[in-house]
This record gives sequence, structure tokens and C-alpha cells, in this order.
Amino acid sequence: MAITSQTEKRRSKLIPWTGKLAQVPWWALIILLLGVLIVYFLFTSETYQDAFDFLIAGVRLTVLVSLISFGTALVLGLIAGLGRVSKNVVFYTVSSVYVEVVRGIPILVLIIYFAYVVTPLTVQLLNSLGAAMLENLAVGPLMGLADSMAELNIKDVNMLARAIAGLAFAYAAFEAEVFRAGIQSIERGQMEAARSLGMSYFQAMRYVILPQAIRRVLPPLGNDFIAMVKDSSLISVLAVRELTHLGKLNRARTFRTFETWNTVTFLYLCMILLLSLGVKTLERRMAVEE
Repeated sequence: MAITSQTEKRRSKLIPWTGKLAQVPWWALIILLLGVLIVYFLFTSETYQDAFDFLIAGVRLTVLVSLISFGTALVLGLIAGLGRVSKNVVFYTVSSVYVEVVRGIPILVLIIYFAYVVTPLTVQLLNSLGAAMLENLAVGPLMGLADSMAELNIKDVNMLARAIAGLAFAYAAFEAEVFRAGIQSIERGQMEAARSLGMSYFQAMRYVILPQAIRRVLPPLGNDFIAMVKDSSLISVLAVRELTHLGKLNRARTFRTFETWNTVTFLYLCMILLLSLGVKTLERRMAVEE
């Protein structure tokens, strides 16, 4: 090791700029160069401009689907995460079964399962419940709701709602493990101290444990949101007009495969790089505050 370091020092003295070259973020420069090239084509090529105009609506829907799905996944994941650290046998068992089963199934399969199995079963259940309410309730404020439930049709549930439900249900299992790890990272003495002050278990969890745990899990949650933005492309199998599906449509209507998928890749990369920059900034700020 000493010989190697001495050799490197001698080389840096002979060729001073070699050390500086090693410090240059070449990967970032390559990505920047490719991005500049695509931007140049977007401004100079009518084919790229047409693809961009056609695909930009998919970017908006991709962001919308990701935000709604991730927000829902956070709520479900927090509930399941609390179950994973609960001493209640039923709560713990149900949460553990959900997490282990869902994490063992591909997200694409879950999305399709929700769209074509869970949604029809839910509609049939609501129809039966609405019919039963209409039979047993002669009058009342729930009559309108019961009538709507009884007449609900599977066609009334669009594919976008099914895709969001499937994506949220799949990611909630992963968020549950993030929340579980964050809760368990808090010193056990803090829970005992809160209980000794007269707090109930739920009060201690709400006011003492969870605020600290959430601060610790913010960076992992940010990384999971980035992963969800990429995995949102899976809902294209349901013909939801997000970015990937619009890419398929644009290729089919123009037969411009190269330009279409270059533009799709560029748009995804822009979104992911911006989100990654935000997550890194959050991680640095959290490290400084700690």
C-alpha cells in the first residue's frame, strides 16, 4: 500500500493534472452531454418535437399517479408498520402476513390482480350490500347511498383508479418495513419514559416515538418515491395513458421508434435526476441537524 501511494504521488508530480482528472465526475458529464444532445434534437428536429408534444401529457399523469399512490401507500404502510411492532397478536399477524405476501409477489402481477380480480369482487360485494340495505331500510338518509351501491357497475371504475389502488397496495408493504425499522431504531427507554409519565401506548407512539422515527425514515421514503415513479410505467399494461403507454402509442402512430423512446427515456431521466437531487439534499440536511 505504501509503495502504491508513493507511486501515485510521483505520478501526480510528473503529470499534475492526473489527480484532478480522477476527481472529475465523468458520469455526470456523460449524462449532461446526452441530455444536451436530446435537448438539441428537441429544438431542431420536428420528429422529436412532435414526440415531446405528444408525450408531455404522460409526464403529468405519471407524476399524478405517483403522488396519489405514494400518499395512499404511506398511510397503509404506517398502519402495517405499527402492526409489525405491536404486541397485539392479531394485529401483528395480519400485518406480517400482508407484508410478507405482498413483498413476495411482483408489482406487475399485483396491479393486474387488483384491476381484474379485486375490483370486480369489490363491486359485487358493494352491490350485495346495497341491495341488502334497500331491503331492510324503508326510508332514511342512507337510501341514496344504498341505491348507488346497488347500481354500481364494474365499468364505473376506470383503469386509472384500479392502477392507483394496485400500485399503492403493493408499495405499502415496502413502506411498512421502512416504518418498522424507523420505530425500532428509537431507543426503548424513550417509550418506557413516556409510559412512566402517564402516557398510554398510543400517546407515547404518537407524541414521542413516531415524530423521531419519521425524521429518520424520510430519506428511505424519498428513495421509495423515486422507485415508484419508475414502477408507475407498469400500469401501462392497463392502457392507462401515462408516459410509457403514450410512448407505445406514439411509436405505433409515427413508426419512429428511435426518436420516441429517446424522448421517453429523456423525460424519465429528468424526473428521476431531479428527485434524486432532492433526496440527497434532504439527506445532507438531516445529517447536519442530527
